[in-house]
Amino acid sequence: MKEGTTITKLVMLFLVACLAAYFGIYIAQGLTDEVTTAVVYTYTVNDSVETDGLLVRQEQVLPSYDGIVNVVPGEGDRVGSGQTVAVIYRDAAAQAREDEIQALTMEIELLEYAMSQPSMTSGTAQLEDQVFQSAVALRASTAAGEFGRLEEQVLELKRSVLRRDYTYGQSIDAGRLGQLNERLRQLRSQAAMDTSRVLAEQAGIYSAQVDGYEDRLTPDVALVLTPSTLESLLEQDPPTTENCLGKLITANRWYVVISLPEARVDKLYRGGTLLVGFTGDFERTVEMRIDHISRVEDGHCAVTLSTDRHLSDTTLLRTQTLEIIFDRQEGLRVPKAAVHILMKETTDEAGNTVQTTTTGVYAVVNGQAEFRKVEVLAEGRQFYVVRSLDEGKTTLRTGDQVVVRGKDIHDGKVLAG
Repeated sequence: MKEGTTITKLVMLFLVACLAAYFGIYIAQGLTDEVTTAVVYTYTVNDSVETDGLLVRQEQVLPSYDGIVNVVPGEGDRVGSGQTVAVIYRDAAAQAREDEIQALTMEIELLEYAMSQPSMTSGTAQLEDQVFQSAVALRASTAAGEFGRLEEQVLELKRSVLRRDYTYGQSIDAGRLGQLNERLRQLRSQAAMDTSRVLAEQAGIYSAQVDGYEDRLTPDVALVLTPSTLESLLEQDPPTTENCLGKLITANRWYVVISLPEARVDKLYRGGTLLVGFTGDFERTVEMRIDHISRVEDGHCAVTLSTDRHLSDTTLLRTQTLEIIFDRQEGLRVPKAAVHILMKETTDEAGNTVQTTTTGVYAVVNGQAEFRKVEVLAEGRQFYVVRSLDEGKTTLRTGDQVVVRGKDIHDGKVLAG
């Protein structure tokens, strides 16, 4: 019995040693195999083409005037009907007089404000805040290089400072108010002889850029263009209109005319939409309505798109290289080498062998490879855009790591840390 017991123990120890060696080799291989991983991240891939296009707007050129011209609105500013577009001075003396008129008008306004206050110390905290906010706004505009409202912001800061000074107790002479009003009346009477104003005949968006397309490219023209006429317009250099104050864009809806291959136009229809990617200073993707599709010429069609958004941001654009986006897929980007197709054979109820395939990636979870099922949405040169078919904890997400390269990768394999 003792000899049998000894042999049994030796056999058991041998089996335990074999198992330990097996698992040791298995773990060692997992820890020593060279494994390359990549991070999963959100990605958008566009089915698109690049083409040149023309921007078309309803535009009215403002003629020039003799004298010193001071244009009031800035680029992209909205101008109301009857509102001043420019002030015309006959000479430098007339321009200097206008500066004095503005200063007098401001001082009169502030005196009237101060005289209307029941107490000269009321509301001082509010006025201090107004001065501070005006200074901050002016500084922010200057730092950002936005000078369209600079003059208006400077005047607002002056008003705030003077209003505060009067409220803090600067002496108010009621007789001075009468003197200022009389001086203002005299200056305005003189200005009537050598200063005039250009008023907007209709409301619109102001632009200083006049490129010669204004009379040749109208919305009516945009809706009948063909590929050949569009190409001709893109190749020509229109005569630049000189000696003008700028222009008013008098309709909110603006257009882009492009040429597309016939094969790309098959699924487009009037009233549908396309995404248009702009570049340069206006780097934005805009959804635009399809208003016109021309007949086919040499395998191409002219397509006219429009929108009523972002007009003030596009006043300086005319010819543009555009990305026309037909479809957009959003998913997870993974390297092609990380995607695997697993094949499995099963037997159905009739005894037939059925072969199924599953597409997925091996995600790294707690040092192990875990298979995650995915669907390929789009393909790039070296990557796929996929979406996860798993749910819950097994969903593939942004930030996960997937195995790109490794030896004998399988579900549950221990990976090197």
